[in-house]
This record gives sequence, C-alpha cells and structure tokens, in this order.
Amino acid sequence: MLVSWIALTVFVLAALAFDLRSGARAAPSMRSAIVWSVVWTGLGVAFAGVLLATEGAGDAGDYLSGFLIEKSLSLDNLFVFAVLFTFFGVPEEQRQRVLVMGIAGAIVLRTIFIIAGAAILDQFDWFTYVLGALLAFTAYKIARQGSDEVDPESSRTMKVLRRVVPDSAPASLMPLLMIAAFDVMFAIDSIPAIFAITRDTFVVFAANAFSLLGMVSLFFLLDGLLARFRYLNQGLAVILGYVALKLLLEDVVHIPEWVNLVVVVGTLGIAVLASMRRDAADAASASREAPAPRTG
Repeated sequence: MLVSWIALTVFVLAALAFDLRSGARAAPSMRSAIVWSVVWTGLGVAFAGVLLATEGAGDAGDYLSGFLIEKSLSLDNLFVFAVLFTFFGVPEEQRQRVLVMGIAGAIVLRTIFIIAGAAILDQFDWFTYVLGALLAFTAYKIARQGSDEVDPESSRTMKVLRRVVPDSAPASLMPLLMIAAFDVMFAIDSIPAIFAITRDTFVVFAANAFSLLGMVSLFFLLDGLLARFRYLNQGLAVILGYVALKLLLEDVVHIPEWVNLVVVVGTLGIAVLASMRRDAADAASASREAPAPRTG
C-alpha cells in the first residue's frame, strides 16, 4: 500500500504542477480547453480501471462514485470563482494567476480535511451523524439555491473582509481572499460526501485528487456548461441527499457499492437529459414566437 500511495502522490503532484503551470502561462483557447478537459476527466475515469485490476470491483466502484461527485461539486466551485472575478472586475490578465492560486489552495485544504476527517472518524463513531447532517444541510442549500446567482456583496465573508482589508491593498487581494474563504466552505461540503461512500483514505484521496485535475481548462468551459445544464444543481442536491441518508443509516442498512454508482451516474444523466430537453423546448418556443420575416 505504501508503494501505491507514493506512486499516486508523485503522479498527482506532477499532473497538477503541469496543469497549473500551463494555466498560469496563458489562457487556453476554447478548443484547447475542451481537449484538456476531456483528457483530464478521462484520466480520472481510467484510474478506476487501475483499482479494478489491483484492489477489486468494490474499491473501483467507490472511487468512481466519489470521483463523479467531487467533479460535479467542482463545477459549483468554479462557478463561484467566475462570479467573484466579474463582481470584483478582475482584469483578464490577472484572472489566470488568481485562479491558479485558488485551485492550489483547494488542493491543500482538501488534503487537510481528508486527513483530519479520517482521524476523527477512526476515533469517534458518532461523528458520522455530524457529517450526515452536514451533507443533508448542503443538499438543502443547493436545492434551494437552484439557478439563482451568487451575490458576493451579501455574504458574511465579504462584510468581514471589507472591515479588515485596507483600501490600499492590491486589487487582486480581495478576490483571492474570497476564493480562499469559499475553498474552505467547499472543502467542508465535499469531503463528507466522499466519506459517505467509503472510509478508505486512499480511495478518498484519489477521488479528490483526480477531480481537481483540469480545473483550469474547466473554468473556461464553465459559462457555456452551466448555461446548458441548468438542472445540474438539482441533480447534485439529490445525490448529496442520498449520501447523507446513507451515512445516517449505515448502522441500520448496508447499501452495496454498485447502488452508489447507479444513483450517482443515473442522477447526473437525468439532470443532463432534462437540461437538454428544456433547452430544446425553449428553442422551439422561441422560434414559434419569433415574428415571421416580412416579404415584398
């Protein structure tokens, strides 16, 4: 197992360094962003095959479920980054650097939360119910939020930072601090989700690490992706509600690993298909309501 940890850590660090360094040099074109997003996501999915060959179907299924959940939650993370950049008017040439620093911060925070969470769960079984309640509340927040826009000005974090950050501070400092604050909140939300699937820290770390690969490329696909998949938040709320229930009832009901994978993949698939059908219906409605071209 030690060899597996070392190999995974070296690979992830090298891949993240490549991803973040390439993103820090220049904004990728749309075509490049699409290609690299597919490549990084493909690597994440392919790692399930490695676990299938070395650890068995159980770990592979848990990893794939966790990876899909964490990757989906990362979209919300990037959405908030985009809103913050627009809100603060961060210039295009500075967004790259702030984005890379924000993602690097997310990596560190998730690692800390994984280590702390595993240690606490090993010592205190009752903490399982705390995580379950936290996940249920997160699911409620996401479901209630729906497609509403994030308003940084009304957040408590913004009010606190405006009091402590001097007006003479660099323009990029406030958005960077806000991104760091949101990173903490996202780490608190996402780590319990994967612990609800498995307690294997190797699988938990792998799912989180691979979900963070390609975040720079995904950022540049964000606007079109979220506009197209309008029901993604509702799908995430259903998934988090399911894993919260699984965590709260784990001493009473044992749910097989394949059920977790079916629920995650099925829910995300339904959210995507429902979004595409809604887009098609809206487009058809708009074409019917458009005035006919004048002739003669």
